[in-house]
Amino acid sequence: MNEPTNSPQIIRGPDGTPQYVVIPYDEYMESRERPDDEVTLPLEVVKLSLLEKWGLVRAWREHLGLTQEEAARRLGVTQPTYAGFEQPGRTLRYATRARIARAFGIDPEQLKDE
Repeated sequence: MNEPTNSPQIIRGPDGTPQYVVIPYDEYMESRERPDDEVTLPLEVVKLSLLEKWGLVRAWREHLGLTQEEAARRLGVTQPTYAGFEQPGRTLRYATRARIARAFGIDPEQLKDE
């Protein structure tokens, strides 16, 4: 068995070019939570969120001109289930944020209420 290492490992293809990089699990988890400096929000979304005191999920839905029914259909859930995602103060798991972001055509980081 190979000895554990804390440095990235590069796996090369048959032609010698890098194909994969294996990194320590802790480093991977940290990179998933690290804020992306390139993530921005449209001013309209920020205004809706702050002035109307809406969460980012609702602000994005309103900005995109979607009804709750349309958003629910894109996600493959019922309207009441979707409405729960818009509840003020609700913290969504990353997987849920990612799923909503795909349905809205945005980056999951744009739904982080932090």
